[in-house]
Amino acid sequence: MISIPPTKSPRWSIELATLSCLAILYGPLLFHWVWDGWINKNISIQHEYFSHGILGIPLAFKLVWDKRQTWHQLVDRLHWSGVVCLAVAFVFYTSGVMDAVNLSFPLMLTGLLLCLKGPAGLKLMLFPLVLIVFSTPTQLPYLIEPYILPLQRFIATVAGTILHGLGYEVEVNNIYLSMNQQLVEVAPHCAGLKMLFTSLYMGLILTYWTDLYRSKLRTGIFFVGIISVSVIGNILRNTILTFFHGHSMTAAFHWLHESWGGDVYSAVMLGALVLIVNAIQTHVPATLATVTVQDAGTTSMSSPPPFDF
Repeated sequence: MISIPPTKSPRWSIELATLSCLAILYGPLLFHWVWDGWINKNISIQHEYFSHGILGIPLAFKLVWDKRQTWHQLVDRLHWSGVVCLAVAFVFYTSGVMDAVNLSFPLMLTGLLLCLKGPAGLKLMLFPLVLIVFSTPTQLPYLIEPYILPLQRFIATVAGTILHGLGYEVEVNNIYLSMNQQLVEVAPHCAGLKMLFTSLYMGLILTYWTDLYRSKLRTGIFFVGIISVSVIGNILRNTILTFFHGHSMTAAFHWLHESWGGDVYSAVMLGALVLIVNAIQTHVPATLATVTVQDAGTTSMSSPPPFDF
């Protein structure tokens, strides 16, 4: 490591120049992500899987701003790995490959943190950086989609079973549901992959915001709950969509499938995560050791006293 003597005026000049360069290099890219991809949805379905970045990236910037006093108290240090990250980010940015250009953003930020403050700076800004990393659009959903075919079959089977139990004639063929000669496909995004991405991202924010991450037990239960809510919610959604499509309720189908009805449904599912957090904080102990100690205390209190001869 190389220690740099702190001088206030040059330090502010370096940070201002760094922020200006970042704004010039990545301002248009972020605008492209948000406006073209997440708001107008003109890029690709895979890009929409990262639309939680509309909330996550501003939150990351806010957390960085809140930590600015602690940041300035750190000793200026240049770490060699930061230079490596900057070099890789430069190569990615100039490659012209969209995924590489996207990935250059978190790589550039990581390199700057290590070059300015060393590992201590990276540790301080780790969570905001994680929010940006998981908001960076890549082809990861496209690579995952072939592996969620069993989930698609499961959702189609359960949705068909629910409708059949309600007295409707439904045929289930692999990932397809047929009702009144109307066919509905449980596609990967309809199987909740996008919603699962968003739910896990929001869960990450909630675990940080509520300090839930300090307990491995609570964190594990919470993320199991997230996956359960996502799967159950998408079973119900596909059941409703099949009912609408099977009864030629076209307006209702498009409202829930492509219009703001889907946004309302997603908001309800995300609201359920807040209820799960509150329930976990109220009813789940921080560790299993706490339960063991409490049980031991209860047993000793309830056991009869020894005979005194």
